[in-house]
Amino acid sequence: MIIERVVKYALLPLVGTFLVILLIIQMRGQFEGAAPKPRANAHQQASAPRASQPLSSSAVVAEGRVVTYPGAEVTVSTDLGGTIANLAVNEKQRVAKGDLIAELNTDALVASLNHQRARISETDAEIKYSEQEIKRATQLFNAQMGTRQALDRVNRDRDAALARRQTAVAATREIEAQLAKMRVHAPIDGVIIARHANTGETVNASAPLVTIANLDRLRVEAEVDEYDAGKVALGAPVKIRAEGFATSGWRGRVEEIPDAVVPRRLRPQDPGRPSDTRVLLVKVALDEATPLKLGQRVEVELSPQR
Repeated sequence: MIIERVVKYALLPLVGTFLVILLIIQMRGQFEGAAPKPRANAHQQASAPRASQPLSSSAVVAEGRVVTYPGAEVTVSTDLGGTIANLAVNEKQRVAKGDLIAELNTDALVASLNHQRARISETDAEIKYSEQEIKRATQLFNAQMGTRQALDRVNRDRDAALARRQTAVAATREIEAQLAKMRVHAPIDGVIIARHANTGETVNASAPLVTIANLDRLRVEAEVDEYDAGKVALGAPVKIRAEGFATSGWRGRVEEIPDAVVPRRLRPQDPGRPSDTRVLLVKVALDEATPLKLGQRVEVELSPQR
């Protein structure tokens, strides 16, 4: 009996301790299950970048912009300085190669041209008179009634008049060339996308007047991170998206892959992307018509090289 009572009193504290521990564990699990998970505040939710749906888990995602093909965007400038007498085009106006873009004031050049043409007429009269004098001096010299000095003098006068005429002709051609440059013409077919000057302004030589772009053919220049360069292949399908459009995107294909990487030109919209990396400027041809505007920012997803 004594032994049983000793065993009973020895086990009671151990059983009580075990029950207390079990109760604490159960209450802790219930508290953790009922505790609400932390939620991002409104500012964090607004600033979090939106995840796009890639073509596949290994698709290359890059930012880019809409550009023209080489030679299809030209800024038209003046060769000479002067006052714009007429800027003949407006923004969004379609022009053809050779159409008049602008005219500069030519009053001073026209006056100089008229002066040089008058000099040519004057020297022509002098040359004609000198030719007659040469004939008379030659006849007198042959008849031994004139001197060699008189004959040489009229020949010299004729040669001097010829030289003055050549100078006037050269000056006339130079002024005519300058007058031609005072009329600026469109170098390509396209649309006026920007005007940089207005009628009445005085501009210096090489001052930009308008920018012309051929909007019939556009493509996308994508800035692919240099570490993804090995995943890009010619002809690979591309998905193009732009903010503000309800459509799921447009189809394209990789058209050109450069041989060198360059510093990033576009500031990344995603704050998680570094801005000081080097990129590969991959050119993407559009396989369908799009409402995208020249210079518009887009997101592209390139299928990886197989």
